[in-house]
Amino acid sequence: MAHPLSQRIAAVLDLAPRAPAVEYEGRWYTWTQLGDMARAIAAVTEPGGRVGILLRNRPAHAAALLGVLLAGGCVVVINPSRGGDRTRADIAALDLPVIIGEPDDLAALVTATPSTTMVAVTDVTGQPQITQATAPRADAGRPGVAVWMLTSGTTGPPKRVDLRYDMLAHSVIGSPQPPEQPRTGVAIVNSPLVHIGGVYRILQCVAEARSFVLLDRFDLDRWAAAVRAYRPKAVSLVPAALRMVLHSTLTREDLSSIRAVTSGTAPLSADDADAFTTRFGIPVLTSYAATEFGGGVAGWSLSDYQQFWKDKRGSVGRASLGAQLRVVGDDGAPLGPDQPGLLEVKPGQLGPNADWMRTTDLARIDTDGFLWILGRADQAIIRGGFKVMPDDVRVALEAHPAVKGAAVVGRADDRLGQTPVAAVELRSGAHTDAGALVEFLGTRLARYEIPTAIAIVDAIPRTSSGKADLNAVRQLIGAQGEHVR
Repeated sequence: MAHPLSQRIAAVLDLAPRAPAVEYEGRWYTWTQLGDMARAIAAVTEPGGRVGILLRNRPAHAAALLGVLLAGGCVVVINPSRGGDRTRADIAALDLPVIIGEPDDLAALVTATPSTTMVAVTDVTGQPQITQATAPRADAGRPGVAVWMLTSGTTGPPKRVDLRYDMLAHSVIGSPQPPEQPRTGVAIVNSPLVHIGGVYRILQCVAEARSFVLLDRFDLDRWAAAVRAYRPKAVSLVPAALRMVLHSTLTREDLSSIRAVTSGTAPLSADDADAFTTRFGIPVLTSYAATEFGGGVAGWSLSDYQQFWKDKRGSVGRASLGAQLRVVGDDGAPLGPDQPGLLEVKPGQLGPNADWMRTTDLARIDTDGFLWILGRADQAIIRGGFKVMPDDVRVALEAHPAVKGAAVVGRADDRLGQTPVAAVELRSGAHTDAGALVEFLGTRLARYEIPTAIAIVDAIPRTSSGKADLNAVRQLIGAQGEHVR
């Protein structure tokens, strides 16, 4: 029997076939068009089978996601913007039975094998071009897993995380009864489909039979045009996007329909939240989530905001969606109210028998249950909601033939929260500059991972143990760094 999430998707696709489902670049597509593409993808998906999708924010890609879930398969998220070398290596290691993507992405990033079925998708109004595997092999798949998401996550180093059907259904399905008619109002989806935020928003809209505008990425002008045209009551903005709106020329009238803004993914300062509310008259409801949790585990409700924000500003709210939160010391023992330590979570999405999950976030929980994130216990850099691992950037820099060594740290940024910056030591007799290094990194890293400043230094400052002295590195970059982006 199909999972309730698959059943809900099927029911909504058939609910109002001619009604508008998704708008992309000024053109509306119907639920029938979305459904036809989804069912074509479902036809090449084995129940529990892994299907890689080179996901971009396009209607055909949203339909492909829905199609795999219709068939009870496992979407293996592949980010075509992570850098060509890394993406090709990732795809080769996965050895997938089915790969879906735009023709250009498939040609550039996937080496065809006899055991892999290739599916090229373009416009959602057309049919996918399917090249069947000539020598298919049995695939163990990942039964019960809806999305196998690549993430660097809150709880550890980069890895793939299982987003199970039960987990996603708990997050996006409200009433167990499917809707009897499409919802009024249009949502705006600008979160990338390669992140849980984008997957969650698409599935939430479909589960509710709500039409939505799909943006390639957050673009201030396109987002504002969609807000003016469709007048949503609530929108979701990551901190970097919220700061763009805050510092734009938009007026209260432009955003007059909005009653609340939700913001998560990365830390947002209380000052920025208050500045937004002062300027536009709109409460900002921050939240705390991670891919490993299957979504949110804490957040502000509008009623909590109205009652507590003045005294609790800066908190990310209270436990939500049935989650349990606690803070532990170095020995793993739970700590009392307002004592700082490492945050542990039992997400409601994982069910009543979930284990405690230890994060890398330092936190405290006050006597009223409000969660305060105090910083990261690791050295990850959160750039506009994207997590940058300094070692990934260092390794990419040190792959340049002129580079002897490199060190990467985070630097505060008013709009993005933090950006990576780097110090580079060259090999004896070698010559290069910051611009050439950025060009070199362009094929190896995602854009958000590329440093915004690079300092060419005589030597990387190191501690007595031989590790880079990060405080000294920051000072060197501040004195010598060349702004490159």
